[in-house]
Amino acid sequence: MAQVYVVTGAGPVGWTVAEQLAGQGRKVRVLTRSGNGPRHPLIERIAGDAKDPAILRAALAGAKAVFHCIHGSAYTAAAWQAELPAAEQAVLAAAQEAGAVVVFPESLYSYSEPDRVMTEGSPRRAAGGKRGVRTDLLRARAAAAAPSVSVVAGDFFGPRVRMAHGGERMVVPILAGKNVSVIGSSRQPHTFTYVPDLAKAMIAAADRPSAWNTMWHAPTGPALTQKELAHAFAAAAGQPAPKVRALPGWTLRAAGLFSADARELAEMLYQFERPFIMDSAASQAALDVSPTPLETAAAATVDWWRQQG
Repeated sequence: MAQVYVVTGAGPVGWTVAEQLAGQGRKVRVLTRSGNGPRHPLIERIAGDAKDPAILRAALAGAKAVFHCIHGSAYTAAAWQAELPAAEQAVLAAAQEAGAVVVFPESLYSYSEPDRVMTEGSPRRAAGGKRGVRTDLLRARAAAAAPSVSVVAGDFFGPRVRMAHGGERMVVPILAGKNVSVIGSSRQPHTFTYVPDLAKAMIAAADRPSAWNTMWHAPTGPALTQKELAHAFAAAAGQPAPKVRALPGWTLRAAGLFSADARELAEMLYQFERPFIMDSAASQAALDVSPTPLETAAAATVDWWRQQG
């Protein structure tokens, strides 16, 4: 019987992982509430709740690896705490029963010394808010009986990445010939990860038992300022370089007194007001992966957005 690779969730990460796996000739099951997912002869799409033990047991039958790519229904610590731990524990329990490894995409939120360049060995003890939720999830994964591996990425950009600093907030105005507004600073270096590179690293980690039960970094190019990323998108689109206006942190913090969305963004301002840099050299060597050149990644991102109309 052919080995199966299960993907939970069909957002930009889950969708890309499923496509890459199928492109390599592997049999894939994608589990989402809606039954959504990429269409491919090797991809079976299943509708169901990833927290339901019976559904998970059926979906993971014969699975070699599970790529758990489900995120919270809202960008708040309350939603994450209510939804994510239970879902992860359900998947880890089902994976243990199936004898599969669980691979998680992970953020930089748990890193407790973000003013230093973040490596795989950097401390991850952040507390409070969304950062604390991510720290707790990492501890629970480490304590689980099932083998797991977490692959950390910076802020996303790439095909299917919509609600992101390098997504519709930047690419859409550039394609319309407009200027761009960013938060924090347009001139501080910041780590941005191309989602296909994250997917590539997640698959590579799943294929290496020696890489399990640890933390890796997705292959990511040199840190970019938000202005540099915007200009890369403009060059790929054949548009003039836009003016990039930074919204000062105090305006977002003030807006947070009245707006829950602004308050959630303000919590993460530390990432955009100062250098926020991840290094992936050790992971690139261990997993034999490398980042996509910026020009290529920016062109693919712009092409996808143009296809959306």
